[in-house]
Amino acid sequence: MNNELIKIIDLYTSTTENKEILSGLNLTVNKGEVHVIMGPNGAGKSTLMNAIMGHPRYEVTAGRIEFEGEDITELKTDERARKGIFLSFQTPEEVPGITVEGMLKGARFAATGEPVRSIRFRKEMKEKLDILQFDESYATRYLNVGFSGGEKKKNEVFQMMMLNPKLAILDEIDSGLDVDAIRSVANGINNYMDEDKSLLIITHSNKLLDYVKPDFVHILMDGRIVKTGDASVAKEIIDNGFMEYKEVVDL
Repeated sequence: MNNELIKIIDLYTSTTENKEILSGLNLTVNKGEVHVIMGPNGAGKSTLMNAIMGHPRYEVTAGRIEFEGEDITELKTDERARKGIFLSFQTPEEVPGITVEGMLKGARFAATGEPVRSIRFRKEMKEKLDILQFDESYATRYLNVGFSGGEKKKNEVFQMMMLNPKLAILDEIDSGLDVDAIRSVANGINNYMDEDKSLLIITHSNKLLDYVKPDFVHILMDGRIVKTGDASVAKEIIDNGFMEYKEVVDL
């Protein structure tokens, strides 16, 4: 049985300004795996995540993206979301007038096409909020309005837990978080994971990796992956930086 969830094959992308960012990137993520992407600013990490999600600013000029064996390279963002792909935001937007609960109900219905039963849904929300050490009142507040930076990041993980995607992409979810918030976010991530789901995490730090154990760590430089290893690769980067990998790219 094919265990591949997402497969990225020789992917090239450019922006609407015709600037090439990804340059023949290859990556395979199997079900049940946690993959971490690290790299210097401008290496293409966020571009990769946005390309997977189908952001219109990033054009795939060559290669393809397969999800559960299906070529999704030309699918729109909402179609990819319905297939089970979730992307967290680096800087979540505030949305006055729409509560967290209301947004999640709408997203759940859009994904499943099934009616959302309020009592059961609120019970499920409470269970997830408790894991993240969030008060129940957060669900009734307008989306991210008045939330601190850490609360916004925790709210992204809350959304992931409630929507239960097959593939969750977390773009610098640990950025700016204190130790307690990182632990709460990690609890949510570990609660979400099982043998049928996968995670792609972009991070500049190994603090989250003290609590979320990756199967693979990839170094992304100049639009392609130049090294893949275990969690020890992340420690090497924190200790030594990316310069030795820059030499690999230049060869």
